[in-house]
Amino acid sequence: QVQLVESGGGLVQAGGSLTLSCTVSGSNFRTNMWGWYRQRPGLPRDWVARISPNYAAYYHGSVMGRFSISRDNAENTVYLRMNNLKSDDSGLYFCNSAPAPNKDGWGQGTRLTVSS
Repeated sequence: QVQLVESGGGLVQAGGSLTLSCTVSGSNFRTNMWGWYRQRPGLPRDWVARISPNYAAYYHGSVMGRFSISRDNAENTVYLRMNNLKSDDSGLYFCNSAPAPNKDGWGQGTRLTVSS
């Protein structure tokens, strides 16, 4: 069974930066695409970024140029570096497989709050 543990969230001022981490266990990490998703107040959960097994990265238009996804296959970890944060980025961030998330595999998420 896949287990996902997200960490790194917190309170940041607008314009600031933060890096999220997601450690994956119980899955063939190296051969899977992984993604970051977020759930903002009043909105459905949506994808933010995803990275393929060969390190190709894809971004939602709202974070293009500000966020950077990376992976460390030796540590079974996916990262999301977030720069120039905006209040609209506030929410609960999750990692999961991509492009189709495992509906039974959601972790607890990590919360980001951006103060303006």
